[in-house]
Amino acid sequence: MMNDFGVLRLGLTKVSNLSRRLFVWLVLIHYSSFLIIGCVNDTDEAAQFFLKGNVQLQKREYKEAIRYYSEAIAKKPDFADAYNNRGLAKFRNDDREGALADYTRAIDADPDFGTAYFNRAEVRLETGDASGSLADLERIGKQYEDSTFYQTRLGDTFVRLTNLSKAQTAYDRALQLKPDNVEALTNRGALYYSQKDYKSAEADIKQALALNPNQDAALNNQSLLLAHAGKYTAALTYVERALARQSRQPYYLNNKAYLLLKLNRSTEALPLVEESLQRDGQNAWAHHTLGLYWLSQQQPAKALPEFRTAEKLDASVDQLYYYIGTAEFATGNKTAACEAWQRGESIGDDASRRERASHCR
Repeated sequence: MMNDFGVLRLGLTKVSNLSRRLFVWLVLIHYSSFLIIGCVNDTDEAAQFFLKGNVQLQKREYKEAIRYYSEAIAKKPDFADAYNNRGLAKFRNDDREGALADYTRAIDADPDFGTAYFNRAEVRLETGDASGSLADLERIGKQYEDSTFYQTRLGDTFVRLTNLSKAQTAYDRALQLKPDNVEALTNRGALYYSQKDYKSAEADIKQALALNPNQDAALNNQSLLLAHAGKYTAALTYVERALARQSRQPYYLNNKAYLLLKLNRSTEALPLVEESLQRDGQNAWAHHTLGLYWLSQQQPAKALPEFRTAEKLDASVDQLYYYIGTAEFATGNKTAACEAWQRGESIGDDASRRERASHCR
């Protein structure tokens, strides 16, 4: 039986928890040092606004937190901690550009502010600047090399840079430092899965869910493992649990759409994959899933552009060339179909090999 599992997108945990843990500790130390420096009135007022902002941040009242931090900065324009925390509030309020700008201002005010580098690395990674993220992490590497959370984020960054051996090393180090690091277990499991080491992936994801049954990325990845085994109904229950935690996460939406297609529920799948692409148009897996939807509707001419877009974004999506060939063949372009299947065969895709042997000799 052919395996077209590759259209599913692995889930990596976000490291917002790491930002939160580091920021709470470092800001207190940094802030105490700041108070020792001087006690002028503006500094006292800035400190009061800063503390009010922290209270609102803990309450998840992000707009109020931003307002108080802005007041603190107005009183003390070089207040690095206020810039950092305002950046965190903006990040949690889905203002990535604003967060990036504030983290940079914090670093400008204090070039040795490790937390600001870490937080900027996170937002850079989320906005597609993996190289910039790595540069920030390397800047604080000596300071945090023994932090399990730092090593997890470093592993995530190396994954994005497709340096999988260094990613493996970082995740291994994170788990040496803290064996119950759920984020590291989840993300190392995703790395194992991408390398087709399903046994190791299953062990990591199982342990992650034992530690935290509500870890959404681990739930999503468990659904992938079940789908790989052909257990689509069981897989669907896990991705739905992930979506219960993060209802608009584009990878999870796409994965649910794919599973619905496998269960012959194409009408339900279409709006999910469309929403996934609306939220992240650069997701090759979602374009692939939409292509599969159009194939299921006997419309290969609509499927083909989706597969070609997926190819431009990430040609490593499993069985991509098998489906490109299938769509080309269905539209009457046998030459292009054979070229696609040949390329798929060259990278070890058995389905492409079978189709090429059947139609291109």
